[in-house]
Amino acid sequence: MLTNELHSSGNNALNVRLKLMEWVDRTFSPPMARRLKRAAKAVPAWWHRNDLTRLAILYGTDKWGTHWYTPHYDRYLRPMKSRRLNVLEIGVGGYESPEVGGRSLRMWKAYFRKSQIVGIDLYDKTHLSEHRIDVRQCDQTDKESLTRLCEEYGGFDIIIDDGSHINEHVVQSFEVLFPLLREGGIYVAEDIQTSYWPSYGGGINGPKTSMKYFKDLVDGLNHMEYPIPTYRPSYYDENIVEISFFHNLVFIRKGKNDETTNCPEHIESGI
Repeated sequence: MLTNELHSSGNNALNVRLKLMEWVDRTFSPPMARRLKRAAKAVPAWWHRNDLTRLAILYGTDKWGTHWYTPHYDRYLRPMKSRRLNVLEIGVGGYESPEVGGRSLRMWKAYFRKSQIVGIDLYDKTHLSEHRIDVRQCDQTDKESLTRLCEEYGGFDIIIDDGSHINEHVVQSFEVLFPLLREGGIYVAEDIQTSYWPSYGGGINGPKTSMKYFKDLVDGLNHMEYPIPTYRPSYYDENIVEISFFHNLVFIRKGKNDETTNCPEHIESGI
C-alpha cells in the first residue's frame, strides 16, 4: 500500500513539475530557462536533501518513476553521504540532444552535498557542467580515457553505469573501472533487463550477458572454500565482498575478501 501511494504521489508531482519545466522552456531562451530551473529547485532540493526519492522526482530522473531504484540506492549510499566523495556516473542522458541530460547528476549533487559528481557520455554534454558537476565526453568502452579520468580524480568512491546498457559495454566498463574503484567503494550497474533483450546483445540464458557475468562473480565470494589446492583466486575473488541483485539493478562492494576457511578438512590439508 505504501509503495503504491509513493508511486502515485511521485508520478503526480513529476507530471506537475514536467509541465512547469515545459512552460519555462517554451517561454524563455535556453540559457535563461536553465538558470530559472536551477533557481526554482534550490530550495526544495535543500529541503529534501535526505530523501533521495523526492530528489529524483524534483530533478526528473528516471531512477524513480520509470524505475524504482532510489530506495536501493539510499540503503547502500546513505552511510556514505556525509563524506567527501568522488562519484562517477556513466550516461548523462538525453542521447544526442544537446540541451537534455544531467538530471541524475544534479540529484546526486543535492544528495552528496560535499562530493564531486562526474558524468561521462558518448555525446558532447560538457556544457551541462556546473559547480561540483564535471561532464566529460567519453566512450564508456574507451579504456585509456576511463583510466586517465580515474587518475585525474585520484579514483572514485561510487561508480554508476547508466550508459548504453549494451551487454558487452557493461562488462567492458566494469573490467576497466572496478579495479580503479577505491577500497570500500560501490559499483552499480543499472538496467540489467537488457541481459534478456536480443537487441542489446542479451537473451535468456545467454552466455555473454551482463547478468550472466555478474552471477559468475558470486561464487568468488567463497573462493576460500574451493577444494582445489592449485586454484589461484582472480582479482575479483580477492576484491569483492558483496554482490546484491535487485530488479534490473546490481550493487557490488569492493573490499579485501580474505576471510579464511573454517572447514576442518581444508585446514588439515593446508588448502
